[in-house]
Amino acid sequence: MPLIASLLASLPLAGSAPAPDLAALAGGLGYRVTVVDNRPTTCPPPPADPAAAPVPAGAPTPPPPPRRCMIADIDIDTPAGIVVPAGLEIRTSLIGSVLALDSDDFTSRTVNGDVTVFAVRPGRTLAPGRHYRLRLTTTVPFFSRSFVMPNAALAAPGMAPVVIAATRPGTDAATGLETQPYVAPMTDEPRLATADAVDRNVWLTPARAFARYAARGDAARPDIAILPAPAQVERPDGAPLDLTRGVRVTLRGVTRAAIAPALDGLTRAGVGSGAVPLSIAVGNAALPAEGYRLTVDARGIAIAAHDAAGASYALRSLAQQAAHEGRRMKPLTIVDAPRLGYRGLHIDIARNFHGRVEILRIIDQMAAIKLNTLHLHLADDEGWRMQIAALPELTQVGAYRCLDLDDRACLQPQLGADPARGAPTNGYLTESDYLAILAAAKARQITVVPSFDMPGHSRAAIKAMEARYRRLAAAGRIAEAERYRLVEPADTTRYLSIQLYDDNTLNVCIPQTYRFLDTVVAAMARLHAKAGVPLRLYHIGADETAGAWRDSPACRAEAARTGTPIAHLGARFVERVAAMLAARGIRAGAWSDGLTHADADKLPAQMQSYVWGGLFGPGVAEAHAHANRGWPVILSIPDVTYLDMPQAVSPDEPGATWATREIDLFRLYAFMPGNLPANGAVVTDILNRPGTIADPVPLAPGHHVAGIQGQLWSEMVRRDSQVEYMLFPRLFALAERGWSTPAWEPAYTPGASYSYGDARVDSAALLAGWRDFAGRVAERLTALEGDGIIYRLAPPGARIVAGRLEANSELPGTAIDYRPAGGAWTRYTGPVAVGGATELRTVTHDGRRVSRTITVVPARAAWQ
Repeated sequence: MPLIASLLASLPLAGSAPAPDLAALAGGLGYRVTVVDNRPTTCPPPPADPAAAPVPAGAPTPPPPPRRCMIADIDIDTPAGIVVPAGLEIRTSLIGSVLALDSDDFTSRTVNGDVTVFAVRPGRTLAPGRHYRLRLTTTVPFFSRSFVMPNAALAAPGMAPVVIAATRPGTDAATGLETQPYVAPMTDEPRLATADAVDRNVWLTPARAFARYAARGDAARPDIAILPAPAQVERPDGAPLDLTRGVRVTLRGVTRAAIAPALDGLTRAGVGSGAVPLSIAVGNAALPAEGYRLTVDARGIAIAAHDAAGASYALRSLAQQAAHEGRRMKPLTIVDAPRLGYRGLHIDIARNFHGRVEILRIIDQMAAIKLNTLHLHLADDEGWRMQIAALPELTQVGAYRCLDLDDRACLQPQLGADPARGAPTNGYLTESDYLAILAAAKARQITVVPSFDMPGHSRAAIKAMEARYRRLAAAGRIAEAERYRLVEPADTTRYLSIQLYDDNTLNVCIPQTYRFLDTVVAAMARLHAKAGVPLRLYHIGADETAGAWRDSPACRAEAARTGTPIAHLGARFVERVAAMLAARGIRAGAWSDGLTHADADKLPAQMQSYVWGGLFGPGVAEAHAHANRGWPVILSIPDVTYLDMPQAVSPDEPGATWATREIDLFRLYAFMPGNLPANGAVVTDILNRPGTIADPVPLAPGHHVAGIQGQLWSEMVRRDSQVEYMLFPRLFALAERGWSTPAWEPAYTPGASYSYGDARVDSAALLAGWRDFAGRVAERLTALEGDGIIYRLAPPGARIVAGRLEANSELPGTAIDYRPAGGAWTRYTGPVAVGGATELRTVTHDGRRVSRTITVVPARAAWQ
């Protein structure tokens, strides 16, 4: 084509419209979400559950559950001068289901899970430079701005989807935490704090926080700063020991390599090599496992321990106390051992990925507070995060989310994750990553428990194996393609998981499922063996299995052959997998609901049950029933130990709220693992109502729980900084409850119930214990800062009375700044006259970070 003709051909014809530019539209589109009402007077009926069993003819119709819903607005402003393409869709992640959409311009549909599409109605187009509003009624109240997921996208026929720039999260320069500029502030407490009239939750406003902190009392600087608290402490008379001279270590029964990280911890506390004798002797049979005796006097330091773990824990205690006393230690004798043998932390890296570097940081912090088990949740519906060399599609496809909806090259964009392939929320652990994690954990006496949740929560695995099937089938290798295919094509069952997936459950009646699982376990066992830490415990998952398999030919045949109801085939899966693991010398663990219908006689004697029923639900009965079977029971109670729950009832605190509206540091500290019903004396239910916790299944004599575990699920945790914000300092309270028996916990009495305020739990002793604990936590925060941990700074409590500002903090010694709105910050040193609305924040010891800013106004309304 001649040059002039080519140039002319490239010009638009006279009167023709410019071509749509989806990227430019996504870059300039205004997008803002406003939570309008969490307690509408009426709610539309929920969609039908495809898995619900039909009600038999003549049977009474059960009463419908109480309806709750939420109204929110999505306000959209199209940029001027940019053509909006026909067939435009907005794709976003939405917690809950749309019950109604009030819009003349858009329709809605759920794709799968939380992926929701708002499509421009057929025959309509959006004009440039115009404002549009979508009013949604959904099934889930949004009690926090964090419920609104980021990274909504635009899509149109023939165009690659693009993330709407206005929906990308930001970063707060002062706090270092994720911000949500696309979500309007939530300020209307009467309409937004609760879902109905029986809900007694209220926002933790500055005035309420002030009253809370004042009621708990002021903590003095503690004499003993060790976290968790030692079992026995004595302070003999004598001259102090000057550790600024450093220590000369001698070892018996243990190598330096076996306790090297703990020795490094002593160095980081300022105690280096030198002249003071420090003898460490391991192998003392008079001390229990992980136990130690630590003696400090003017002559030097002596540590006796049962094992390397005990020696390490003694060194951790020594490092904390030495730092606390400025390395000039008064005489001290500690005899110590843990209350519970299993003290764990569960980290979900499946929903949103958190990689090797962050896991290693957490392992180091766990060791410092004597936690000994890391439960790694490596796969779920939204991601498969562990390299399995024999099945490369698991990570090639299952470790990545993108904007496609067909799940062929990557997974659907669930949970508002950044869809870029290199985004931090995407990715997986390589074999070398996992080996490094195992090595770091081994050096710190921490056991790593891998978990790939099955048979539910397995969408990532299913879609990855479908990609494998397509690849091999296209090459004509049908038998090989079928080998790991995890679906039964003839299965026509319709079901919906609690997270609204209709395709996330493995078929438990086909051999491919067990072949797949055995291959995964074999790969993990090989890595553990290579690291010198044999795989002894594997967590199956087995929770929240939807009503799958009802119309599976394979499952119907198995049910007929074995006489097992189809509804109980999930239990048979647990029994079969536990036996497979036992054949490899591996114990099985599972979430407690997955063991409900399992036959205890067909399970290993040491089946490990992770009880996640609520305190005001089935948790107490499950824990006691499973312990009475002789199983090790690990308390994973969601309304106390789920660290993805908010740390305060506030629209500005991130976290899920399905189990509780708040797990603050005090609530977790006050937990009584040795007397579960007694918790009724100190905690309220999810609606903040006092109640009673009964003991319907008393513990049999000689039976008890084996451990405690904190859980950090990552649906709303997209950044490593958010991992640390949710864990710390709450992890200190978890460590305290796993290690130490509090004086205020009453001895367990079989069958006894406790109601809120029960005097058998000594509230004065509890508050005294809290003040001691709070003082020790405050001392520990400087070490976190030195390690670069982004722990949560609780905003201050504050009130203005008669023109004077009064402020306090959750933990002693926390610096507080104040200013008139928009003015200069001033350090708070005591009550001060102010002219009106005042902003406050707390500040880290090193001054590098601050809490979120809160505003206090002169009290005038009861709900302030």
